[in-house]
Amino acid sequence: MFTGIIEEVGTVEDVRMGAHSAVLQVRAEKVLEGTKTGDSIAVNGICLTATAIDSSFFRADVMHETLNRSALARLARGSRVNLERALRADGRFGGHIVTGHVDGTGRVVRIRRDDTANWYTLQADPGLLRHIVEKGSVAVDGVSLTVARTDGAQFSVSAIPHTVSHTILGAYREGDTVNLETDVIGKYVEKLLCPAPGERISRSFLQQYGFWE
Repeated sequence: MFTGIIEEVGTVEDVRMGAHSAVLQVRAEKVLEGTKTGDSIAVNGICLTATAIDSSFFRADVMHETLNRSALARLARGSRVNLERALRADGRFGGHIVTGHVDGTGRVVRIRRDDTANWYTLQADPGLLRHIVEKGSVAVDGVSLTVARTDGAQFSVSAIPHTVSHTILGAYREGDTVNLETDVIGKYVEKLLCPAPGERISRSFLQQYGFWE
């Protein structure tokens, strides 16, 4: 479990691509503190298990499913990545509930400056957008952001200078592909409201089972 508050920006030192998987080696400092082999580190919002740790880097395996659903396959040597260690039970919850299980990718279609804020407009598939609501939370490459507005094709978020300078948001260019994780609560609510294919909870459904007078 993560919060979307990035701890540091690391650098990809090596990428070894297999037929259906990959191994990443990432240079880092802060996220290595107190971290041991087997611990979780979010890389651009994706929960990965540290399979090897040295004084200046960690290594992690990336499975086929992760490569298919995320933008990690686009990483190369020298790529900068957002890093966050798993949430401690005794820590402050500064962002929102982020699982590190990316739902898919989006594309940056517009970047503009508004006084001190940087605004990013992103395009995403309708299946992702249905879980992105105005004033709700979304994780963009692991960064916890508030949705300012959304429609059927895209959504917009803004970031303060501190967030831009302490993450990879400042390096975004229009056309870039980013990892998206929508709010986990919304996904569970939808699942409960649609318990079986074609079945939805409605007033008549609740009346049928005695939950509505």
